[in-house]
Amino acid sequence: MRRDVFQAIADPTRREIINLVVQKPLNLNAIAEKFDISRPAISKHIKILKECGLIVIEQHGRERYCEAKLDKLNEISEWVEQYRQFWERKLDSLENYLNELQKIKKDENSTK
Repeated sequence: MRRDVFQAIADPTRREIINLVVQKPLNLNAIAEKFDISRPAISKHIKILKECGLIVIEQHGRERYCEAKLDKLNEISEWVEQYRQFWERKLDSLENYLNELQKIKKDENSTK
């Protein structure tokens, strides 16, 4: 199954794992201790994050450390940006329309 960054951040546990490892690299046990779910469940979440390119796992001696690699979040930023621009144009148009209505109303009141 091909996973993408949107699937990775869709789950609150995975978002929290990202928040943890963005602060500093953590080993798998340290991450698992932060949650009330099983170690295998955490491992599955980490596997998904790794597949999506949001974390890398590096071996340091006998320990495996997860480190955030957030470049892939740019995909989300770019996707959101198109909608931000869309709504910005719509709201600008609404503002212009309301300003025009206000001007018309003001002109009508001044001629009375």
